[in-house]
Amino acid sequence: MDSKAVTDYCLSKKGVAEDFPFGPDVLTFKVGSKMFALISGRGNKINISLKCDPFLAQDLRERYPLITPGYHLNKKHWNTIVIDDSIPDHEIFWMIDHSYELVLKSLTKAERESL
Repeated sequence: MDSKAVTDYCLSKKGVAEDFPFGPDVLTFKVGSKMFALISGRGNKINISLKCDPFLAQDLRERYPLITPGYHLNKKHWNTIVIDDSIPDHEIFWMIDHSYELVLKSLTKAERESL
């Protein structure tokens, strides 16, 4: 999987916009006013940081060595995933879906309805 596939998938979600609030090297995806994904390059690898239920976050970190606590994020609620062939694409897409749904549910009713 490459960064274009990840970017296209994130943008396919309803009400999503991309932004660069942390500078040109970190692409963020927001639903409404809240971030659900950040894509960056570190160490010549593509990384995506995603919001995650804390219990699930820990389980994913134990199953996949390339999933670590969120880089520069709340380590309880965010995971950073190195994108390579060790994690199946469908798992990464599921993690993006999970992050999007968590953030969508946290929006105010008015914000959800405006999407």
